[in-house]
Amino acid sequence: MTARPVVIGHRGVPGERLEHTRPSYLLAIEQGADYIEPDLVSTRDGVLVVRHENEISTSTDVAEHPRFADRKTSKIVDGTQLTGWFTEDFTLEELKTLRTRERLVDLRPQNIPLAGQEQILTFDEMLDLAEEATVATGRRVGAYVETKHPTYFAGIGLDLNDLLIDALERRSSNHEDANVIIQSMEPGNLRRLRDRTPLTLIQLMKGKGAPFDFVDAGDSRTYRDLATPAGLADVSSYADGIGPIKMQVIALDKRRRLAGETGLVGHAHDAGLLVHAWTMRNENKYLPVNLRSSRDDSAHGDAVAEYLAYFDAGVDGVFSDFTATAVRARDLWERRG
Repeated sequence: MTARPVVIGHRGVPGERLEHTRPSYLLAIEQGADYIEPDLVSTRDGVLVVRHENEISTSTDVAEHPRFADRKTSKIVDGTQLTGWFTEDFTLEELKTLRTRERLVDLRPQNIPLAGQEQILTFDEMLDLAEEATVATGRRVGAYVETKHPTYFAGIGLDLNDLLIDALERRSSNHEDANVIIQSMEPGNLRRLRDRTPLTLIQLMKGKGAPFDFVDAGDSRTYRDLATPAGLADVSSYADGIGPIKMQVIALDKRRRLAGETGLVGHAHDAGLLVHAWTMRNENKYLPVNLRSSRDDSAHGDAVAEYLAYFDAGVDGVFSDFTATAVRARDLWERRG
C-alpha cells in the first residue's frame, strides 16, 4: 500500500544500545528510522513511562536499591504470574532514581557495560526526542506507540488510553497530521480509541494465542482468527493496519527455513489495511536457519536477505532492532526496482 516501506526503530536500536533509552532512540534517528517505538506502561501516579514491561527487575537496577526491597511482589499480568518490581508500584520520582540495564544479557553482552547510565524515560521525554530530531534533521521522525497490558492496567485503575490521549492533547498532537501511530495487542483497546483519535491505529498480532481482552471476556477468537479475511475485515472497522509477527507473513518450514508467503499481506491490503511486520533482528537466533552464519545465537547472519524477502512480500513497514541494517536493506531493495 506504500511504495517505500517504513523503518520503525523498535525500542530504538537495542542491538547496539540499551532498549528504550535516550541513546538508543537517538541512534535509531541517526541511522535513518522513520519512527521510534516506545512501549508504554504507567507509574502509580499516572505518568506514562517507556519500558518493555511493567515488571522491571531485568531491565533496571531496582533490585540493588535497598529502599525498594519491600516493593518486590508477585502479580498475575495477562494470565501469567510474575514476581519482581512493577512500575505501577512506584511514583515517577522514585522510578527516576533507577538506572537501566541490558535485559538480554546472553544475546547482547556488548550492552552490559552500558548499565547504570540512563534513566527511565517518560513518554513526554521520548516525544521530545522525536520532535527535536524532526527539527534538527529536516525529516519527519514519528512516534510509534504501544500501550502494554491495557486490560490489566484498567483493572487497577490506570486507564492507559486516558493517559495516552491526555498526553497527546496536552502536546496538541492528537490530530491527523501528527506523526504518531498507536498499536496494541488488544482489539478492545483500539476500538475504544477509535472515537477518541484520528491517528493511525495498528492491531498487533501473534502467531499463537489470543488477545488478553478476548480471554478475559470469554471470547474464543484467537490471533489466527483475526488474520483470516473475515477477521481482517473486522479489524478494518476500527484500525488502519496490522502488525503481524513476521512468520505470519512468510512461513517457516519444519527446519525453520523461509517457506513462502502466507497470503496475509494480500488479504490485509484487500481489506485496506497496512502491514507492519515484527521484529527483524540481525542475530542468528532470530533468523531463518538458512540465513544464519553459525551456531552462535548472538553472531549476526544474513539479515539483509530476510529484509529483502519481506519487502518483496509487500509489507508496508518493518520493526527492527538494527535500524542501519533495515535502512541498508531498503536502499538495496529500492535500487533493484
